[in-house]
Amino acid sequence: MNKADAVVVGGGLAGLAAAIAVAKAGLNTIHLAPQGPRDQRTSALMLPSVAWLRQASLIGDPATLGHPLTRIRIIDATGRLLRAPETLFDSGEAGLAAFGWNFPNVLLMESFEKAGARLSNLETRAASLAALNVDGDGVSLTLSDGSNLEASLVIGADGKKSLVRAAAGFRAREYDFTQSALVCDLVLGRPLGSTSVEFHYDRGPFTLVPAGDNRANLVWIDDRTVLKSAQEGGREHLRKIFLTRSQRLFGDIQLATPAHLFPLSTISVEKAGADGVVLVGEAAHAFPPIGAQGLNLGLRDVADLSDALLAAKVKPAGWARAVSEDYASRRSGDLARTGTMVDTLFRSLLTDMLPAQFLRAGGLWALKLLPPLRKQAFRLGMGAH
Repeated sequence: MNKADAVVVGGGLAGLAAAIAVAKAGLNTIHLAPQGPRDQRTSALMLPSVAWLRQASLIGDPATLGHPLTRIRIIDATGRLLRAPETLFDSGEAGLAAFGWNFPNVLLMESFEKAGARLSNLETRAASLAALNVDGDGVSLTLSDGSNLEASLVIGADGKKSLVRAAAGFRAREYDFTQSALVCDLVLGRPLGSTSVEFHYDRGPFTLVPAGDNRANLVWIDDRTVLKSAQEGGREHLRKIFLTRSQRLFGDIQLATPAHLFPLSTISVEKAGADGVVLVGEAAHAFPPIGAQGLNLGLRDVADLSDALLAAKVKPAGWARAVSEDYASRRSGDLARTGTMVDTLFRSLLTDMLPAQFLRAGGLWALKLLPPLRKQAFRLGMGAH
């Protein structure tokens, strides 16, 4: 039976960031990270997340990895009776050089891996978790290779279908939408510069995020049947749809990568930590890709876990349980605020009810016309407490 102070389960960006943070807190750490295909998606990280990554030495100069996001342009393309005005958010108005950066996940992972390789107390294993049991003395884990581990603290970063969450008895609320997200990379006839453009349609947004030069990352949310039909029509069929959806504002469009579909759902837990087990990333929360909150929220999880470890008296009896309770307390407000914000925004895009359409349109008019309200929206969108 192998023993460790902490075991981190999950090989994604949030899991690797958590493993590094835990090891930097001085704990002997085992990271369970099964080998899988490289994540070809991108992540739009807001300025506080980028600042934390630099502080944690997980990345250096963001300009060497990603592309700045200085403006967000929202276009109401619904054709509804009550339509919102076109709205432009500019980071300069908030005194910022950029709202954040758009990073290829592959490059983020490579940078994280280099940081982890420098830690002698961090061991990575390619095995996955097969079973987990929590008792009064700690947590026991059975791995896919048949080996066993014991740990005082376990961090579940194993995604929406988290085995850690289920085995440790965390209660989760889940909801599956009829919408999915279609994602791919595009080459545009005219570049986006550093402006992210969101076309809001009746069944979800069609968003173009700058990826350098004339390239853009597309996230198109719509009914699953609509997206599947579009995908099955082939590249030329998709190209024509993209031209229409983008209102031909950026000239010709060519697909640079295959298009992939991801079902949309929400997951939230009542508590993100208990009994020496904590949940980070999509093991604790999942939302539709609205407002760029996914990985940003996961990194805030890791930042609060790091703070909880630094505040703890590690090693006395019961230290891991104390850390998990402190972590849950630190995360409760942010998770509740962000979950409510994203869910409300997403559902407001889909509703056919006139009162809700009026409130959404009125809200965007207010954001357009009232600078103080716009600055508050900047703070909320970037995850400020």
